[in-house]
Amino acid sequence: MKSLFRPLIVIFAVLTAITGLAYPAVMTAFGQAAFHRAVNGSLIVVDGKVAGSELIGQQFDAPQYFWGRLSATSPNPYNATSSGGSNLGPTNPALADEVKGRIAALKAAGTDVSQPASQPTSQPIPADLVTSSASGLDPEISPAAAAYQVERVARARHLNPVDVQALVDRYTKGRQFGVFGEPRVNVLKLNLALDGKAAS
Repeated sequence: MKSLFRPLIVIFAVLTAITGLAYPAVMTAFGQAAFHRAVNGSLIVVDGKVAGSELIGQQFDAPQYFWGRLSATSPNPYNATSSGGSNLGPTNPALADEVKGRIAALKAAGTDVSQPASQPTSQPIPADLVTSSASGLDPEISPAAAAYQVERVARARHLNPVDVQALVDRYTKGRQFGVFGEPRVNVLKLNLALDGKAAS
């Protein structure tokens, strides 16, 4: 038994050094060299200050900004240390209350229609504007959800809705490799672009 003790200690020490020290160090160095921005959180820096990450949503509720998806994380929305959905089923009254609350907030902010008053035909509210994402951190919305808010944002900023829609189109990303996923708009990037446009 004693003859096996020393080899076991040596193997344990060697594997610990390889898997616990050497491998993480090599992979960290490789990541920093080859994918520096991604491994550091895909941070968006404005005027030398971090405005956020393009991978994690933020709370926007002012009428002059585009709003993202609801977040069910606790204790605060978009809490990256508590990623998760609400897990509310379609028959749960709490889900219906959440949807009704968001619809009321959209209407109170002046986003009850997606068309100008001269074009009274409205479209249904996109589902991603009134439901939580599975992660609670979703930084993107659908182009339809962005288009639904164009009139309200343009009115709040005294901009031409056509110009605001053009900005939405510019920040709309297509499917990955043209096949995977759906077209999407990063809310933080779009709002930062709006602030830049207003400042100019």
